[in-house]
Amino acid sequence: MISVSSSAIAAIGYAGGTLAVRFHTSAAVYFHHGVPYELFERFLHSGSKGAFYNHYVRGRYR
Repeated sequence: MISVSSSAIAAIGYAGGTLAVRFHTSAAVYFHHGVPYELFERFLHSGSKGAFYNHYVRGRYR
């Protein structure tokens, strides 16, 4: 997991097509399967991690 600068998201990680996200509000890690590596790269470098997650990940990948 990589710590990120975000008011909503504490860390993100990626392995084998699975995106892992940990929020500041919970110790739980949420896994999203089938995520392209390019999307992870865009997420990692996005200006707003929370907005990116809500727009491109949440509800799209299980």
